[in-house]
Amino acid sequence: MFTGIVEEIGTIENIRKGQHSAVLTIRADRILEDMKIGDSIAVNGVCLTVTSFSSSVFTADVMHETLNRSSLAQAACGSHVNLERAMAANGRFGGHLVAGHVDGVGTISDIRRDDTAIWYTVKADPSILKYIIEKGSVAIDGISLTVAGVEADRFSISAIPHTVQVTILGERRKGDLVNLENDMIGKYVERLLKPVAEPSGRSTITREFLTRYGY
Repeated sequence: MFTGIVEEIGTIENIRKGQHSAVLTIRADRILEDMKIGDSIAVNGVCLTVTSFSSSVFTADVMHETLNRSSLAQAACGSHVNLERAMAANGRFGGHLVAGHVDGVGTISDIRRDDTAIWYTVKADPSILKYIIEKGSVAIDGISLTVAGVEADRFSISAIPHTVQVTILGERRKGDLVNLENDMIGKYVERLLKPVAEPSGRSTITREFLTRYGY
């Protein structure tokens, strides 16, 4: 589990591609301080498992499903990536609950400056947009951000200069793909409200049932 507060920007040093998978070698600094084999690291919002590391780099496998759902399929050597270690139970919760399970990708359709703020508009599929609400949370490339506006086929966020400076958001340009993860609470609520059928085909879960038990 992550919070969407990026700890540092890393650099992809090497990509070893298989038929339907890849192994990334990423140069980092801060997140290597207490790293162990098997640790979870969010790389541009994608939860990856550390398979090896040294004093300056770590490696992680990227499976077929991850390549299909994220922008890591287009990663190149030299690319910068947002990095975050899994959240510590004794730390401050600065962002929102981020699982590192990317729902899909969006495309930056517009970038504009508004005094000190920088607005990013992201075009996304309906399957992602249905969970996005104004003033709700969304993770873009692993960055916890607040939704400032929602339209029929896109949404916008307003980033402060600090966020742009300490993440790869500052490198993004119009037309770039970004990883998107919806707020997981909305997805769980939707699942709870969907009837669960018994073998007979009749549902035992209704809105009345959920209301009765405090949902």
